[in-house]
Amino acid sequence: MPNFSPDCPRPAAANMIPDHLILFDSQCNLCNSWSRFILRHDKFHQFTLCRVQSPAGQFLLRLLDQPLDNYQSMIYLVRGTYGPAPRFRSEAALDVIGQLPAPWCWLRIFRLVPTSLRDRLYDLVAQNRYRLFGRPPACRIPNAHEQQWFLEEITDLQPHEFE
Repeated sequence: MPNFSPDCPRPAAANMIPDHLILFDSQCNLCNSWSRFILRHDKFHQFTLCRVQSPAGQFLLRLLDQPLDNYQSMIYLVRGTYGPAPRFRSEAALDVIGQLPAPWCWLRIFRLVPTSLRDRLYDLVAQNRYRLFGRPPACRIPNAHEQQWFLEEITDLQPHEFE
């Protein structure tokens, strides 16, 4: 797991898929709160965030054969031996939260709940998130300090980098 100090910028992500990439809907208040939560509690700066509405997010959604305009799940891409492995829904959320420092990592206990039940609850919230939590007046754009933790563009990506 890379250990980046806050003073040391992350490697340029424009030409690669980061090892721990979270795709989220920046037109959703719940999803934006989740991204702020990750930024605040990711003490080792291991996660990179990607708005699904950004050019990089749209590119990755196409590669994953996911809808480009109807987002029902956050997606967590983890660099594996054979390239990025996507995780969806409750599995993605628990994988991310499990890598945060205590007490947040203790929420991994919810892995004991059957995936089908966890995903039904996840889907219920996802389908009603705009109604329950609202939409921001504008898409969340990373500020200058946050930009180093966001992937907005992907250039010169070779097909084998995502296989």
